[in-house]
Amino acid sequence: MLLLRRLLVTLVALAVLGLAGFYVLTDPRVVSPAPEIGALPAPDIENGKLLFAAGGCSSCHATPGQDDKLKLGGGLGLGSPFGTFHAPNISPHTRDGIGNWGVKDFVDAMATGVSPAGQHYYPAFPYTSYRLIPPKALADLFAYIRTLAPVEGKAAPHELRFPFNIRRVVGGWKLLFFDGASFKPDPGKSEEWNRGFYLVNGPGHCAECHSSRNALGAIVQATRFAGGPDPEGKGWVPNITQAEDGLGKWSKEEIAELLKTGFTPSFDSVGGSMAAVVRNIAQLSDADRLAMAEYLKSLPAVQGPAKPSAH
Repeated sequence: MLLLRRLLVTLVALAVLGLAGFYVLTDPRVVSPAPEIGALPAPDIENGKLLFAAGGCSSCHATPGQDDKLKLGGGLGLGSPFGTFHAPNISPHTRDGIGNWGVKDFVDAMATGVSPAGQHYYPAFPYTSYRLIPPKALADLFAYIRTLAPVEGKAAPHELRFPFNIRRVVGGWKLLFFDGASFKPDPGKSEEWNRGFYLVNGPGHCAECHSSRNALGAIVQATRFAGGPDPEGKGWVPNITQAEDGLGKWSKEEIAELLKTGFTPSFDSVGGSMAAVVRNIAQLSDADRLAMAEYLKSLPAVQGPAKPSAH
């Protein structure tokens, strides 16, 4: 009996120590520390407007059921294997939106996935890509959003299954999958390639849709950009690597044209959520779209998961 008691005490002590360690390691300040922003120059609102378009902010945060895509009252439901996420109000409303946020609050949210209250954001909000955007550019984006109309009303809370409804669990996810490093140009590549890398992987967050994910919802890096099931369960997202079933036969100019007009080389047009992406990316310059195409043409051919047969 004494041996059994000691074993139980040891197991309880180990469990307590494990929970304490998990609590410390998943603290937002530990697992995703805030970047140093220093003294920032006056914001460039026009650059913020372009980032708003490149990031597709209105696609998720515009209030559903109305035509004005600059009314950022949130509420759109995003389905996932873990439950339904509801995009929040990011209008300048001081009670229901982000009108009371400071620049640092916004930079922390976008670059580290941490709220002003010190809680983890779920990675349905693609801070995993937005962390590449430098603080100065994020400050420009914040300044642009503050020029838009405040919208009253809060989005519904997320509807997630246990244990995914416990935000602290996201800290464990970040330990496994979140790389908080900001963008650093590759000196061995051209300026155009680096610009394309930044736009595709950062504000454009193309990999968030065009990649398959593991059981915990993280991108499978070995098949990044190689397509897979739509994250919302609404079909199949195509391969955009240089694979034969991807963009291998497309020219750089044809990719840039699709990003501007939505038309493929065979004169078909994109639909669904990609149509909204084209509307957003069309607001960038021709040079930026060509830079994105330059980067996409440099991706190696990767075979993604097999698409299910239609029945």
